[in-house]
Amino acid sequence: MSKPSLLKEVKVEEAVGLPLAHDLTGIVPGEFKGPLFRKGHIVREQDIPELKRIGKEHIYVLELGDGDVHEDDAAIRMAAAAAGSGIECAGPSEGKVILRSAIHGLAVIDKRFVDEVNAIEQLALATLPSHTVVKPGQSVAGTRVIPLIVAEEKVAAVERLARERREAHMGEGPISVKPFRKLRTGLITTGSEVYNGLVEDRFGPVVRSKLEALGSVVIGQRFCRDSIDEIVAEIRYFREQKVDLILVTGGMSVDPDDRTPGAIKQAGARIVSHGTPMLPGSMLLMAYLDDIPVMGLPGSVMHDPFTVFDVLLPRVCAGERIEREHIVGLGYGGLYADRG
Repeated sequence: MSKPSLLKEVKVEEAVGLPLAHDLTGIVPGEFKGPLFRKGHIVREQDIPELKRIGKEHIYVLELGDGDVHEDDAAIRMAAAAAGSGIECAGPSEGKVILRSAIHGLAVIDKRFVDEVNAIEQLALATLPSHTVVKPGQSVAGTRVIPLIVAEEKVAAVERLARERREAHMGEGPISVKPFRKLRTGLITTGSEVYNGLVEDRFGPVVRSKLEALGSVVIGQRFCRDSIDEIVAEIRYFREQKVDLILVTGGMSVDPDDRTPGAIKQAGARIVSHGTPMLPGSMLLMAYLDDIPVMGLPGSVMHDPFTVFDVLLPRVCAGERIEREHIVGLGYGGLYADRG
């Protein structure tokens, strides 16, 4: 016959010499919030005033039964199961384990796995949205269970789900961070007004800044008029330079003299999508010339702080190949134009 877990409530004054069953949180407004006493702490006589100060008249002593797991151990196991490359685990603290990024990179999170874990009653897994750019030490996800103890079979189910995801994704964990590659980028600025010096180039500084923030570089910027032949020649020039990425700025609207989309296609690139459902940046063009990503950038990249370029560029820098279904998925949550 299996032994059930036993959680005993004991008056604080009678708790001296007994181990705490869970962390006890202390709060000093504006200064501190965290575990004041850790699970397993043996209560001392001098602890009693502090326990009462945080509102504790009783504490709990726990004896785990067969087939049960303490909240800390459950959170540790869930985090270990979910963590992939580029992830470090911190905790447990107050029953939670935080998965942090070990690198500057792109968080890649299997939403199906997250949903399946959270469908298991009494378990909780919270994450950033997938494809968020993260810095070293930044929280990517957190695991915990809702009660103090949880059935072993529920934690084992998470571990099984994680193994299935690894098998489906060539051994990668459901929550990982991809490092950014240093892309050698060729930048082509179109427009007769810029080419002739009538208008200052505003694309170049913006694009360079965004690339450098992800660890990539512009190896050269070429200017040309609104001529399909000239744009095609510059695209082929950068292909011969063996760049990792080609960006073409300007000439992406529906005006009759905007030639950039046609030039990218005439250069031999496979067009993934001309246009996206995200605003701003709906006129962006995504293509591939052989294996080189080619992006036609609309004017919004110059003046809007966040566009679809800021969504797709980190994915390209992390080595992901953008296909039509990825563009289609940008519409949900993709209205940035009127956000405060």
